[in-house]
Amino acid sequence: MNKLNQIIFINNLPTIDLHGFDSATARVAINDFINDNYKMKNNFIVIIHGVGSGIIRRITFETLKKNSKVLAFKSYYYNNGCTIAEIDLK
Repeated sequence: MNKLNQIIFINNLPTIDLHGFDSATARVAINDFINDNYKMKNNFIVIIHGVGSGIIRRITFETLKKNSKVLAFKSYYYNNGCTIAEIDLK
């Protein structure tokens, strides 16, 4: 079973909030956040991109797809403005 589907509470997970970011800055911030959490050996992270027009959400998904350290990601079930990602610590 996918570990991402077992996550219910995200309050204790490392989180980055991208409200107010433009596309280029969001892409850099997401990759830096992934690298930092990879170094700290955190399996799961939360990216808050908001709902809005969907631009930052699209950038978030594209960045997560391209990052080799990301095993899987999905929108948080209880809030469409958040995405949970699993980092490959191997």
